[in-house]
Amino acid sequence: METIIISVGGSLIVPGGIDQEFLQQFRACILEEVAMTERRFILIAGGGRTARNYQEAANAVAPLVPADVDWLGIHATRLNGHLLRTIFRDVAHPTMITNPDEILDVPDDTRIIIAAGYRPGASTDLRAVQIASLLSAHRAINLSNTDYVYTADPRTNPDAVPIEHMQWENFRTLIPTEWSPGLSSPFDPIAAKLAQERDVEVACISGTRLPSLLSYLNNEPFIGTLLNNK
Repeated sequence: METIIISVGGSLIVPGGIDQEFLQQFRACILEEVAMTERRFILIAGGGRTARNYQEAANAVAPLVPADVDWLGIHATRLNGHLLRTIFRDVAHPTMITNPDEILDVPDDTRIIIAAGYRPGASTDLRAVQIASLLSAHRAINLSNTDYVYTADPRTNPDAVPIEHMQWENFRTLIPTEWSPGLSSPFDPIAAKLAQERDVEVACISGTRLPSLLSYLNNEPFIGTLLNNK
């Protein structure tokens, strides 16, 4: 059975309020894959606007130290993770994974597993790569609200160019070398380093283009960015 790790960006789950339409479409997509294929899915929730709301509110009252910024984000991912576990209740593992090592205790025939943030120092991107490494899975999917990874932030740089494929070594020159709470980066730099070391391929795909997710899974052309060592 092939294991597929999907990091579900919080910007998809909670772009402002909870996006019920996305959740309905995503649920239908994953359940159909479970019914029609031999794949199992590990879904790792991001924090999204929920994390930002708590971080901004707390910081407006009293200055936050970096660890507290991270912890608020982590608990937001766990709330979103419980939301995912709830909508997949009938088929998902009953307990949400926070420590990546816990994935080894889940029965191999479990078709859907929900995971979330663990501890300060990294984003859920790192948890996705760690879980992939633990399970000897060599590809993961990063679902976000953008079609591609760009050479620079397209919101501020008109010369930013979309990337269809790039080796990890080159991609890492485009992003910071360290993680910091609230970092705006298409992929966590610590996760990118580990993915390069462990040879984990990551496809960055927009959650608004779920057919592209299926195309990637079936080794067909897709709209998005492919990051690997090849």
